[in-house]
Amino acid sequence: MPVYVTLFKWTDAGFKNIKDAPAKIAESRKTAEQLGGKVLGLYVTMGEYDLVSVVEWPNDETAATTALAIASRGNARTETMRAFTESEFAAIGKKLP
Repeated sequence: MPVYVTLFKWTDAGFKNIKDAPAKIAESRKTAEQLGGKVLGLYVTMGEYDLVSVVEWPNDETAATTALAIASRGNARTETMRAFTESEFAAIGKKLP
């Protein structure tokens, strides 16, 4: 399945309820799995972004649906990127003219 990296930034509401973050993260993981995703990694980070997830999704639409579902809860804003493995990238490179 395709892999996606999602970067999360807490909103003001997310910071206000930061003590609830572990439960919210678990809820987001459950949402991802219910929608067909497989969470490969989930990390709380320091710096510009507060959380990073690496998830396998069946397709772009499912990745977008989940990102929107999580963002609509109001605790975080998301930015999702498709990530290619080294072998996927090599295959893409072989197709170049």
